[in-house]
Amino acid sequence: MTVTITPAVLQDVAELRQLYFEVYGHGYPVPLGSDPAEMRRLIADAHTHWLVARKPGTGELAGSVVVQTDPGSRIGKLVGLVVHPVHREGGLAGRLTGAVCTGALATGSLDSIYTTVRVVTEGPQHIVVRNGFRPLGLMPNAVEVAGCESLALFARYADDVLDRREQVPYVPAPLAPLLTAAEEASGIGYANVRPAEAPDAGPPTGPAAPSTTAMEIVTARSFVNRRFLEQFPDPAGRFFPLHSPNAILTPENGEFEAYADLDPVTGSCSLIAVHPCAAAMAHALEPLMTAVTRTGVDYVETLLPLSDTAGLSAFLAAGFVPSALYPAMRRLGDRFHDYVVLSRTNRQIDFRATAVSSLVQPYLSAYLRAWTATYLPLHEVVS
Repeated sequence: MTVTITPAVLQDVAELRQLYFEVYGHGYPVPLGSDPAEMRRLIADAHTHWLVARKPGTGELAGSVVVQTDPGSRIGKLVGLVVHPVHREGGLAGRLTGAVCTGALATGSLDSIYTTVRVVTEGPQHIVVRNGFRPLGLMPNAVEVAGCESLALFARYADDVLDRREQVPYVPAPLAPLLTAAEEASGIGYANVRPAEAPDAGPPTGPAAPSTTAMEIVTARSFVNRRFLEQFPDPAGRFFPLHSPNAILTPENGEFEAYADLDPVTGSCSLIAVHPCAAAMAHALEPLMTAVTRTGVDYVETLLPLSDTAGLSAFLAAGFVPSALYPAMRRLGDRFHDYVVLSRTNRQIDFRATAVSSLVQPYLSAYLRAWTATYLPLHEVVS
């Protein structure tokens, strides 16, 4: 099909809203397809790349795609890819993906672009891979769209980025299956990384004892952001691209403050940072999960450097499961550092309706191994 692909303009907003509605109905959980004010803001934003496809002659809107960027972290996110049902033949989704990512990377302001892909069908997984994206993981129960759905993570890199990765000598042993999956699925090597068992600290006592204290949630966005910047004045302590906190979760005794991006619409929560450190909340996972569940959230994820053995061990001990690996996610000087996505879901995981392609299958196997090791007693696994 012949189309013209051009940057979106403010006059496209009404037609774009109609396009997203025709494809998703009222179930599209992203504001860029439903909130006119947010759509106008993004179209006018110099750091956002928004393309539309139109049929020549009639000018009929056939598709849309966006790359949002975080200039400070040099990371972009591919979102909002949509093609009208009558125009889905002819590879338009792939052409839009290629055009917007090539244009965004050509600016020289991005080191990588990531995207999360619904796995209700295999098609979108193949579209992004054909456009240079590498599969990086699987996040079960990560979003509420047409019911509870899982997402696959993919990333595309600028030239030479992966050649400048900082090597990590060892990681907590439960991460080994994820690293093996990354080697198989993405071709990124981890052969020299050694698994290291976390030290046995014995039964928890004192402040590390399991907490039953009720968790309080502060959701005044402006206050949360001011407090966040006060607690983390160094940008190095608040790395979570394209997310900002809108809530603080803290126990009544105030021993820690967990900063989160809560999104009840999608049923998800990104745990952005913990003050004074990640280990401070490891014993309080259950009341934290109970608190976010009351807001309508069933899925919690966090992002930690692959080199942060202590932080990773704390979250692993608290029931988080390693679900994705983002190599070369963060630039520090001239080197790039790998990050790990760890997640926890309160809802029963059901993969029967999940269309996991061979591209993502290694991550599904790794997740199942990690989940089993975390939540099933050893005798149940070996019997």
